[in-house]
Amino acid sequence: MADVAVVIINYRTPELTIRCVEALVGEKQQLPLLRVVVVDGGSADGSAEKLAEFVGQLGLDWVSFLPLSINGGFGWANNQAMLQLARDENPPEFIHLLNPDAEVTEGAVSALVDALQSDPRCGAAGSQLINVEGDPAASAFRFPSPGREFIAGAQSEKLGSFLGIESTVATDASEVDWVTGASVMFRVAALREVGLFDDGFFLYFEEVELMHRLRTHGWTVRHVPESRVIHIEGASTGIGAATAERAHPGYWYDSRRRYFALTSGPASVVAANLAVVAGKSTARMKILIGRSASATACRLKDLLGHGFLPTAADASPSVPRWGGAPGAPPAWMTRK
Repeated sequence: MADVAVVIINYRTPELTIRCVEALVGEKQQLPLLRVVVVDGGSADGSAEKLAEFVGQLGLDWVSFLPLSINGGFGWANNQAMLQLARDENPPEFIHLLNPDAEVTEGAVSALVDALQSDPRCGAAGSQLINVEGDPAASAFRFPSPGREFIAGAQSEKLGSFLGIESTVATDASEVDWVTGASVMFRVAALREVGLFDDGFFLYFEEVELMHRLRTHGWTVRHVPESRVIHIEGASTGIGAATAERAHPGYWYDSRRRYFALTSGPASVVAANLAVVAGKSTARMKILIGRSASATACRLKDLLGHGFLPTAADASPSVPRWGGAPGAPPAWMTRK
């Protein structure tokens, strides 16, 4: 019997979080050792009180509530739950991170467990996301690279195929570079080896960096289509498929810059940014000759305004270890 802890981070979406927890009740029948930790990430809008009342009314000893005093970001909030779980008398074998705007379908959690148990070197397994219309959404990916940044800027997958640059989205593959952080299960043994989320990220790219670390240490990452999860993309951030052309917030650029600096070195940040500039120049040429090209969320003025060059802090990791003490503020906050 697999010992699984599901961690759900709420930020000002208590109603969605409650639905997310309620959908897990059926999974408990398949996984008797399943437990759930509901975390409020410093919402400061009454969410914590609503969730505390909900968990208390449930009266289930396998659902607990962890309120946090600050909004330290996605990775930091998950770290706080995992650091608490590490101190349990019986720590879990697997940790399933689940977005509050995600609702598991029957057997979704068990399918991730099966994938991890079938391969002892699998460090993370991710679900297939389904949008509210019932269509599959992108859930498995290849790591960012300067080449993929160029193609994204140029808005031309055909150009990518011509240049031999594989698409960011990975389809029809079970072993991939990284999977969506909206529903991903980690093997605790892998986290013991590589550490938890780097808390120098506020939001975005933190799960990509963690899975890059897993892959670097020889662990695999799998996409599990049998684990189907309905996802309302962007419910907490306001950035989703429906707002694809809206400008990214400043912290998205900070996280992107940090990801490249940590995984490939400071020079890769410059290479990736130059690739975006070249790609966008190609897209502009398409417009001039009458080809269609829409606006993209990564805008040059924002790319320049939020730091074209990496800082020393970007390349300095801040990774808590499994079993460490919870409570320390995230690096992105103390550095600011």
